[in-house]
Amino acid sequence: MTEDLKEGRVSQIVTRFPPEPNGYLHIGHARAITINFELADEFGGKTNLRFDDTNPTKEDVEYVKAIQEDIKWLGFEWEGLYFASDYFEEMYQRAVLLIRKGLAYVDEQTPEQIRETRGTLTEPGKESPYRNRPVEENLDLFERMRKGEFKDGEKVLRAKIDMASPNINMRDPVIYRILHAHHHNTGDAWCIYPMYAFAHPLEDAIEGVTHSLCSLEFEDQRPFYDWVIRECEMPNVPRQYEFGKLYISNTVSGKRHIRKLIEEGILDGWDDPRVMTISGMRRRGFTPEAIRAFIRETGVSKSNAVVDSRMLDHFIREDLKLKAPRTMAVLKPLKVVITNYPEGQTEWLDAENNPENPEMGSRQIPFSREIWIEQDDFMETPPPKYHRLYPGNEVRLKHAYFIKCEEVVKDADGNVVEIRCTYDPETKSGTGFTGRKVKGTIHWVDGSSGIPAEFRLYEPLVLDENVDADTFLERLNPNSLEILHGYVEPNMREAQPHDKFQFFRHGYFNVDPHYSKPGQPVFNRIVSLKSSYDPNA
Repeated sequence: MTEDLKEGRVSQIVTRFPPEPNGYLHIGHARAITINFELADEFGGKTNLRFDDTNPTKEDVEYVKAIQEDIKWLGFEWEGLYFASDYFEEMYQRAVLLIRKGLAYVDEQTPEQIRETRGTLTEPGKESPYRNRPVEENLDLFERMRKGEFKDGEKVLRAKIDMASPNINMRDPVIYRILHAHHHNTGDAWCIYPMYAFAHPLEDAIEGVTHSLCSLEFEDQRPFYDWVIRECEMPNVPRQYEFGKLYISNTVSGKRHIRKLIEEGILDGWDDPRVMTISGMRRRGFTPEAIRAFIRETGVSKSNAVVDSRMLDHFIREDLKLKAPRTMAVLKPLKVVITNYPEGQTEWLDAENNPENPEMGSRQIPFSREIWIEQDDFMETPPPKYHRLYPGNEVRLKHAYFIKCEEVVKDADGNVVEIRCTYDPETKSGTGFTGRKVKGTIHWVDGSSGIPAEFRLYEPLVLDENVDADTFLERLNPNSLEILHGYVEPNMREAQPHDKFQFFRHGYFNVDPHYSKPGQPVFNRIVSLKSSYDPNA
């Protein structure tokens, strides 16, 4: 881009993000969005949003709206909003121009016959018996195709290039097909639609795009891209550049795979927090700042890359550690009765909201005779070096007092259902008590005022890194979602969808926008607190 500006090939950089509105955007799209918008911004240029809506059978207004929402959420604003369908008439006239130049013809072969005569990587294709039709006959048939005189698939318009080309994309590719389908933008005005490979370069040229940034699979189509621009005599000449795709290990991002998982009831929608759609990441609690930082770190290369999902988790933690208030939540509750604490009494204790960010201030939390602790924080017969609660042992309650386990209550089946403790009133947190030390500190929630809550914990959706294999359904992780029911501090009562918190020892959580109800929060775990990922490795 620097050279293009320096040498005067372009006066302003213009990029575009051109999604097809046939599904929701995923992490790969987030990379393309970031590359297009940030490169244009770096050189003082602009970026257009254009919907490549040339396939009405798979497209929907729902996707158009969702894509715009995703881009805005990522933090980007487009210069112009366009639809490929806005250019259907000009595309049609450019196709007529190709026919007049003897560079396009109407073919009546079936799709199967066209595939069979296309050739292979080592063998040239075979010319269609309709390839040398007179220009006037092709013009007449193409016009009649537009008028709706033929059935779907009965005829196509093909570019006339070279059936012996070593690049299969140049072997007379189909550029128009008949499709009697209602279009979300043009209604029933058209029954023929341009193929993507033909429409895409025309759209770039019409909009004055200077740099068409595409993923790597379009590299072999670049000769056809340039051919269309040249032979259709477009006044603006964009240049196509390719970059590698971004994949995240152990997850699913491809539209086809996600759609199948939704249809089979494995996911609850395009925004299921287990998939790397932008809406799914937003619902889980990922932040746009973390996603953009992650994409910048992965860089731009000419090869496809599978990136460890833990790398993205690292950027989430780094972004949230100073933003998310700290609070306590008990996910697997066990009842504790503090027998020497006065019945009916509640006191309020001071707790900082984020020790790494003092500007977030502090809050008051209630403490009374009955509290909830984690089941994992008590063992009747502990192993060596277990520093949490067990009969006769003393621990500190975070922000509160030392308590000592005195008695264990079990049900008829021998399960521990309650433990009874005593507390030492001299050990209140913040009083400067130094009389003795304990090795364990555990978190808790007040039993009388804690808010019942649901917690959704996520593990990788796919057991293998190669998530795009045809057998990915066989490698789904049956434990990708665990739902727990516990309690949170009473200050969580007013938590709103997408509010984010760090729950002591459990990780970062986001209030789910679908399942949460007033007074009944549902939390999605964004990431755990620790990871084995080393950003300096």
